[in-house]
Parts: sequence; C-alpha cells; structure tokens
Amino acid sequence: MPDSPARPPVTADDLDQAVWLAVDALGAAPGDRWDRRAGTLEWTCWETVEHLADDLFAYAVQLGPRTPPLDHEVPFVWESRRPGGPANAVHADRTAGPAGLLEVLEVCGALLGAMVRTARPGVLAHHGFGAADGEGFAAMGVVETLVHTHDLAEGLGLAAWAPPAGLCARVLARLFPEAPADGDPWRTLLWATGRADLPGRPRLTTWRWYGAPRS
Repeated sequence: MPDSPARPPVTADDLDQAVWLAVDALGAAPGDRWDRRAGTLEWTCWETVEHLADDLFAYAVQLGPRTPPLDHEVPFVWESRRPGGPANAVHADRTAGPAGLLEVLEVCGALLGAMVRTARPGVLAHHGFGAADGEGFAAMGVVETLVHTHDLAEGLGLAAWAPPAGLCARVLARLFPEAPADGDPWRTLLWATGRADLPGRPRLTTWRWYGAPRS
C-alpha cells in the first residue's frame, strides 16, 4: 500500500523517547514483582525486559556490518536459560537488581539508536519479516518497547501504560499500513499486535509488521 507523502518518518529520536519512557515507567515497580508473569506472556517480567533489550541489540547488530546480511541474522548465540524462556544473546546480571536490568535495556536502546543514526541511506538488513532499512528497524524497536512495556505494566501491577498517541501513529503508519487509521492509535497498536480488540474487529491471533522500505 503506497504511503501518503505526508507520512512522518520514524526516527532514532522516536526510539529514544520510547525507551526512556519505558525505563522511567518500569523504574517505579517494586523489587519483589519481577518474577511475576508479564501480562499474557509465558515469560517473567525480568525475562521480558531481557527479551526486549535483546531485540534492540539484535536490530542494532544487523545494521553494523559494512555489508549488512540480507539472508541471515548476525550469528551471535541466542539461548534460553530455562525451558520456555526467551532465547537471548543479552542477559542481565541478577545481582545488579532491577536498576541494573533497566540499565541494560537503556543501553541496548542507545545502541540501536546510534546504528539508525549512522546507517547509510538505503542500506537494508535481514529481518524474519523481510529486509528492512534503518527507519524500519527504528520502528520495530519502538513497537517492541511500547507493547512489551504494556505487558510489563500488567505483570508488575503498575498504572496502565499509555504512550504518546503521535508516537504510536507514526509506527502504525510505517509498519502496519493496513491498520485502521481512525480511533485511538495506542489501542490500534495493541490490536495490531494481538493484545486488544477494536470495535467490530476481533483480537488477532496471528500478526506481523511490514518492515520493507516505504516511500
């Protein structure tokens, strides 16, 4: 589906904003809740933050080689620490506590932001949903951050997570071009990622985004 010329791009600044908002929100969680399940996920809240940090790290490294790979992920070792846990290359030191965990998250967000800012124009790199450009990886990082912070807020017993509408609208326009454009962008993003219903639209049981470059 072609873009409107007025579509605002998703930028590294958007990613910074998403990660900083998430870190600030999650920093309010009591220290004894991190082994609770994160929303409807099968992972604990601690594991979910590690997964999110790992996503941001993985997106950053895809853009790192002089010739980014178009048919594979950069071959770090991704492994689970328990059956059913997320397979990560990034793990936080439990002895550093939740503050250390959130520091790992913030650093991985900064790595992706730096790679997006310095990526050559037009460069593409492999992703399981198709090769993406720097803007696409930034948008993926924003979506991962926003929706997993929603999962975490539920699991940690925090106030409902409601990121800025404009930020949600930009990543919807970039990654989910067929999502309805009317209504609340945050609710629509939750719907597009299988986490909510919309009026007249059932909750999705499968979903994907479209990271390919768009005009």
